Amino acid sequence: MGLLDKLLGRTKQTAGDVTGDPSLRREGMHQEMEGAAEDRASEHESLAQEERERAADHHAARNDETTPPA
Repeated sequence: MGLLDKLLGRTKQTAGDVTGDPSLRREGMHQEMEGAAEDRASEHESLAQEERERAADHHAARNDETTPPA
C-alpha cells in the first residue's frame, strides 16, 4: 500500500503544480510521505520478526545444550 500512496501522492503534487492548486500539492506531499512511512514501518516490522525468530532459535539451542539426555 505504501508504494501506491507514494505514486498517488506524487501524481497529486504534480497536478497541484500544473493547476496552481497549493492544497492539492500539499495533500499529495502528505500522501507520498505517508506511503514512505508505511514502507519503512513494514521493513522494520519484517526485520523485527527475523530477529525474534533468530532469538527463538538461540533459545532453543541453549535449552538443548543444558537439558540432560533422557
